[in-house]
This record gives sequence, structure tokens and C-alpha cells, in this order.
Amino acid sequence: MLARFISIWFPNLATDHQIRVRPELYGLEFALSVPERGRMLVRAVSAEAGALGIETGMVVADARAILPSLIVLDHEAEVTRLALQALAEWCLRYTPTVALHAPDGLVLDVTGCAYLWGGEHAYMHDLTARLTQAGYTVRAAMADTVGLAWAHAHFGRPGAIVPSGEQHNALLKLPPAALRLAPETLEKMQKLGFYHINNFIGIPPRMLRRRFGDDMLDKLNKALGYSQEFIEPIRQAVPYQERLPCLEPIVTATGIEIALQKLLETLCGRLMKEGKGLRKSILSCFRVDGKMQQIDIVTNRASHHVKHLFRLFELKIKTIAPGFGIELFLLEAPEVEDMTATQETMWDTAGGFENAAITELLDAVAGRAGTETIQRYLPDEHHWPERSVKVVASLRQKPETSWRTDRQRPVFLLPKPEIIEVTAPVPDYPPTGFRYKGKVHYIKKSEGPERIEQEWWLQRGLHRDYYTLENQEGQRYWVFRLGPYSEEKEEDLPKWFIHGFFA
Repeated sequence: MLARFISIWFPNLATDHQIRVRPELYGLEFALSVPERGRMLVRAVSAEAGALGIETGMVVADARAILPSLIVLDHEAEVTRLALQALAEWCLRYTPTVALHAPDGLVLDVTGCAYLWGGEHAYMHDLTARLTQAGYTVRAAMADTVGLAWAHAHFGRPGAIVPSGEQHNALLKLPPAALRLAPETLEKMQKLGFYHINNFIGIPPRMLRRRFGDDMLDKLNKALGYSQEFIEPIRQAVPYQERLPCLEPIVTATGIEIALQKLLETLCGRLMKEGKGLRKSILSCFRVDGKMQQIDIVTNRASHHVKHLFRLFELKIKTIAPGFGIELFLLEAPEVEDMTATQETMWDTAGGFENAAITELLDAVAGRAGTETIQRYLPDEHHWPERSVKVVASLRQKPETSWRTDRQRPVFLLPKPEIIEVTAPVPDYPPTGFRYKGKVHYIKKSEGPERIEQEWWLQRGLHRDYYTLENQEGQRYWVFRLGPYSEEKEEDLPKWFIHGFFA
């Protein structure tokens, strides 16, 4: 498939945006100015001011001499840049690959997208018509190369669609400036009488290079498609995504469900062929008023099970506000994992976390209550209790070590040990009682000590002597003494802490 690009030029972007932000300026003669070398120069003019002879680059004082009623505003380059960025994000409904062509243009890679609108002419008309209705002055063109599309957007017929393979003929009648050449190069060409590209396109490349340099030849080759030109999208395209444009705006939940079902079937079919399963999916709904609604799901295990994924999305469809209607649906899978055919055939027969009932239950709970409500813990290769457990995100992740079973460990471990007051017949003996949160616990049974040293390669510090204590009510606690007992200095008595609770 041949690449196709659209270049969009907004000749009056700065003033058009001002009118959108300040509608009271509509129909008025105004200009945006910038300071340069101690003078105020006109950077952009409204269509009404331009019709009366005010031009870009003119000194503001001269412009006011021509039109005393001219309104002059400060030009804010950052505001214009943000407006261009917003337009680029709006164009994502037409293609996933949109790049900025500062200061007043965009480049769209529309390869394989036009058929969704019924062809290139319908695609171009819909794009330019919507931008025009939004209040922007637009010139656009479509071609096989970025350079040729830019050339026709700026110097050709508005809305031009250059047929594939016609780059050479399409360039002949355009001026040299259509190649995006430097001003000094254009001045040389003007002196030599090169008023159109057909005046020099047949000259041998080595002669053009000697006269005008490598840049001129490089720009010509890119426009003709002899060398490739890369663009930098505003957002990296998600490799797994499906689009569904609507002939009529969708305003009902039933319509959204039908669109979602079709997108899931297409996306999951592709994932299945490639041996993949999604872990996260995002449904974006582009409304006719330019706003976007989004819902997303996450799964605990890679899946391309359409019914299960639809049920997860179904929980959130009611949060979508269609407004005056949704014109485009976009389903993305930004996170995918490898998934074997064996995993899918075992969907309803495997045990443990491979059991579909368990994974579907976990996904449903996460969809209703949030992903942070479900945590999975695996043993970690550390002796220090706080580091012996780690949180993992995937159900497929296998433990690197087994759970320790030679010694009992509490069911609930405090994230940070809490200090307690302890009574012991001999300071380094097990406690006979302790006070925790104002309550005194008298010990009936005790077991220990179990000494756990610091992991010196991670952190240096005192060792811990752990005891399992049971009070008169049968409640069991895990406490420890920090550091050794010393009879030499009573003021240096070790401190006691509570660290966990048994069932």
C-alpha cells in the first residue's frame, strides 16, 4: 500500500484562534504584534484588516497610519502553539498519526484511513469542512509525499488530491518556494529566472547541487518520493487498535454496545491470530461537538475472550455521556501479553488462577471497585520480614521462591513495627506482659526467640529477636526485641516492638 499524507495549513491560525477565544473580535480589523529590534511589527492580521492593506511584517505605526481604527493586540506564540496542539489532537479522530508542522500547519499520515469515509474525496471534504465550520481558515492537500502535500496546500488548489504516482507532473507548475527552500536559495533562483519548478527539474542533480547546495536537492527528492521523509507524531500510535466511524451520530447505550461488540470482535480476532491477549483496553468515543469520552478496563490475565471483555466494559458504558452524538469509536489495547493456544483452550478447565471463573470474578471486582482493591502477593527472597513479600500485577507471574513453612508467620504484618511497653522477669527473657494501644496483655504462652539479622548488603542495623506470644484470651502476637541486652548500661535497654498478628 502506497503511503498517503495530508498537509493542513492554517494561514490565519493566530487570528482565527483569537476570534474563538474572544468572539467580540469577529468581523473587526485587528492585528497581532511582536517587538523586534526596538519596533513593533505586525505578526498576524485578521481577514478584514488584510483586505484593507495591512500586511504581516509591517511596522505597527505604518499599519495604524493606513487604518487608524486598527486594534492591536500582543501576539502570544505559546497560545498559538497550544491551539495548534489542540487541533492536532482533534485530528486524531481521522488518523492515529498526526504531526505538528509549526508554526501553523499539521501533517497527517492517512495511509489506509480514507476507505472508512468512503474514499479520499469524502475524507478530505469531511476534514476540511469541519475545520472550516469551527471557524478556521484552512488549506489542505493530499499526496504520496509530505513535501508534495505541503506544496499544494500552500501554492496549489485548495483541497487538491494528487493521484498516486503523479508527483513529478504535480510539481511542474508550482513555484520553487513550494519546496520549502531557504530565502537565500529562492533569491538565487529568482535571479536565474527559475520561476517554476519545471524550469530546473530536468537539470542534472550534480549541477543543482553545485549551484544551490544539498538542501535544495534533498527537498526536491523528498517531494518526488525518491527519499523518505519522517514525521514525529504527537502521540505514539498504539499498535493494537480498531476504529469504527458512524454514518449517523450514536446517542443511545444500545448503539454504543453494538459498536463496542464489533470492535472487540475485530480486535480480539487479530490478537488471537498473533497469539496475544490484552491486559488493558481503552474505548474512546469522539462526539460531534469535538469532545471525547473514555472508559477503560484492565484484566488480571491476558485475554482475547470477547464475551468476558464486553462484560467488563458493560459495567462502565453508563458513564459515557454521548451529548449530541458519537461519530467515531476507537478501541485500543496499549498493554498486551503473549498468550498460547493452550491457555485459551484451558479457559474453562484449568485450576487456580488459570480458572476462568476466578479470573473473571477478579476482573469484575476490579471493574466495580477499582484495580487498587485487588492485590496479589508472592514470596520474595529476603529474610527481613518487611521485604519477604512483594506485590505483583499479573496472575501469570510465577514465584521465584516458595513460601516459608518451617516457621509460623503472622497472617497480618504491620507495614511498620510499633513500639510497645514490655514486662519481663529478666530483660532478655520472653515478656510476661505488654501494653499495646492502652491495653495490657498478660502472656500465657511464649515461643522463641528467633533471631533475624539485617541484610547488610541492603541496610545496616541491629538484629531482631522475635517471640510468638499468646495472651490469656488466646490471641497471638509476633513481637521482637531490637538489639542485644546489655547489663553494663541500664539506660541502653533494648526496645520492644509488635510486628504482626496471628489468626
